[in-house]
Amino acid sequence: MGVELTAAAVEAAAAELADPERAAGLARFFQARPGGYGEGDEFIGLRVPQQRAIARRFRGIGPDEVVRLIDSPIHEHRLITLFLLRAEFEKTLRGRSGPDWPGAKGWVDLYLDAVRRGRVNNWDLVDSSADSVLGEYCFLRGETAVIVEHAAQEDLWRRRVGIIATFAHIKHGDASALLAVAPLVRDDRRDLVQKAFGWMLRETGKRVDEQILLDYLEANAARMGRTALGYALEHRSAEERAYFRGLR
Repeated sequence: MGVELTAAAVEAAAAELADPERAAGLARFFQARPGGYGEGDEFIGLRVPQQRAIARRFRGIGPDEVVRLIDSPIHEHRLITLFLLRAEFEKTLRGRSGPDWPGAKGWVDLYLDAVRRGRVNNWDLVDSSADSVLGEYCFLRGETAVIVEHAAQEDLWRRRVGIIATFAHIKHGDASALLAVAPLVRDDRRDLVQKAFGWMLRETGKRVDEQILLDYLEANAARMGRTALGYALEHRSAEERAYFRGLR
């Protein structure tokens, strides 16, 4: 008998592995407390490898069931959903006759709707999906407007989606998306924006061209936040770190 590809079946599979003690720890780690960046989120205590395994079991799930899952109040359900969405999106790019662009756009639109409705609302959810779905689609289509649009939003998670989506371009050796986003996020001092921005700058130096990183820091280090600058300078020499930090 085949696997039932429904949201309810996915939730049942997750429930079998629930660990209340671990759930409490995850709630603390992801700041689900009042005033935390994950305020109000609910956890059942699954490890990421367990969630990936569940997603593999339910590959082929339809978009209507994905929408039902992404609306779950349970954090792990939403992460499993994003693993599923990513797999279905990637499948549209591997057709024998070439990418199924209407199919790919359908999954990207579903993803963007989930982001807009606040369902991709913690850093692990963003980081597991923004570059591999939105970023990859935009790179392959030669589009950056929607990435820049998200980076321009004040909402923490939409802005982080815009930053992390640039990683797809960076992985392809293209820094243009990050450089377009940089002026919109450089002065945002929120920790999860700072970390994402500095991370993407560091990866630009590593994967694209270190001179692009150094030129950006020369022009902008004086106005960057300490956290973003620190992330960007990881793996640079002690002399470089001291020089750029001295510009602040």
